[in-house]
Amino acid sequence: MGLGGCIILIAAGAILTFATDWNMEGVNLDLVGIILMIVGLIGVTTFSSIARRKRVVVPPTTPVVGEQPHRRDGYSDGYGA
Repeated sequence: MGLGGCIILIAAGAILTFATDWNMEGVNLDLVGIILMIVGLIGVTTFSSIARRKRVVVPPTTPVVGEQPHRRDGYSDGYGA
């Protein structure tokens, strides 16, 4: 479930809790709406924490100053003398 699904859960829960006056036998729609909003909020926090971990950028390593790369030209390492 992505961020959009979590927002839809929050909106549906808010509609059931605050904008309806339906009465059903055995079902408390206010409680169902509150539960949907809580589940949506948990989903948003989980999604944002996972997205934050994916965005961590590791800086590149810097080369050591003063160290020259070894060139193998056939003369400096003792061969061909």
